[in-house]
Amino acid sequence: MAVLVSNLQEKTAVDAHTAGFLAEAARNVLKSAGYGDDAEVSLVFVDDEYIQELNHLYRGLDCPTDVLSFAMMEGEPVACGKDVILLGDVVISLQTVERQAKEYGHSFLREAAYLTVHGVLHLLGYDHQEENKREIMRRQEDEIMNSLSFPENK
Repeated sequence: MAVLVSNLQEKTAVDAHTAGFLAEAARNVLKSAGYGDDAEVSLVFVDDEYIQELNHLYRGLDCPTDVLSFAMMEGEPVACGKDVILLGDVVISLQTVERQAKEYGHSFLREAAYLTVHGVLHLLGYDHQEENKREIMRRQEDEIMNSLSFPENK
């Protein structure tokens, strides 16, 4: 399964190890949902200004947010060519990741991984608007986060 990573910002440094760890977190979500090598997701790292524009354009909210998911499917996967299912894009503000990591008292990597997992689950149709759906999504998030092997100093 392909996880494409794009860094469209310069305000928060992101090294190859971090990008690779987040790509692996996305793959873990896809594996847990039964997807194989045919699935493709994009992770896009942006700054607050960029995500605020997207949030305003697509959700009518003129403020930055931590993560936005743009699914290429509503219920059924979209085939791209004969061997690829494009699931969508997960856009993460790394500036917000930094702030939230400090606020919640954990590492940048842990916060970025959580937002990656959360965003990919949204691509797969998970939602947290209703209490019963929120509980299901939270269980999935916890299970996947617990399966990740976080390095000691990240």
